[in-house]
Amino acid sequence: MTIEEAKECFTSGRKANDKGKKHKGLLITKPSQLLAEEYIAKAKENLEDCGYYKNKGRDFKLPESWFYTLYYCALAILSKFGVESRSQRCTAAFLRYVKNKGLIEYDDDFIERITVYPDREHLTDVDKREDARYGPATKIKEIEGQFDEMMKICKSAILQAEEMVYSQKVIDIPQELLS
Repeated sequence: MTIEEAKECFTSGRKANDKGKKHKGLLITKPSQLLAEEYIAKAKENLEDCGYYKNKGRDFKLPESWFYTLYYCALAILSKFGVESRSQRCTAAFLRYVKNKGLIEYDDDFIERITVYPDREHLTDVDKREDARYGPATKIKEIEGQFDEMMKICKSAILQAEEMVYSQKVIDIPQELLS
């Protein structure tokens, strides 16, 4: 993601908010340790639900749970910065930008998995979540075979997000995104 894409997320968020509308971008808020910790707790609880879904044979619920576990980790990081998001695209754009600037250490894979791409050829966990959620199948062999790997990926994302959330390091929104 480019600086222009990340800046546009703040601009669109601010414009909608100023008009009294729900925004579909990013808004600057106060950095919140409490919100960040709550998002981490939500990610952990969400991941715990995966065992229940697996045991009950509800494979179609797993991609959604995995996706949201990763997404809650992302929102925890944004809360630490003082950024509110109402857009998956903007959440990923902001994370990618601050990672590329060296402000956070977070695996590219975690950001890639929550990234929304408009072209049909570029599939991520967003697409897997939608296919499982809106498709007719409840048992999905492909998902069943991904269980251990996805649980490992989600646990790793939680650990990395926790490192940032519980760090004493102050991280600020890059000024070039605010102008």
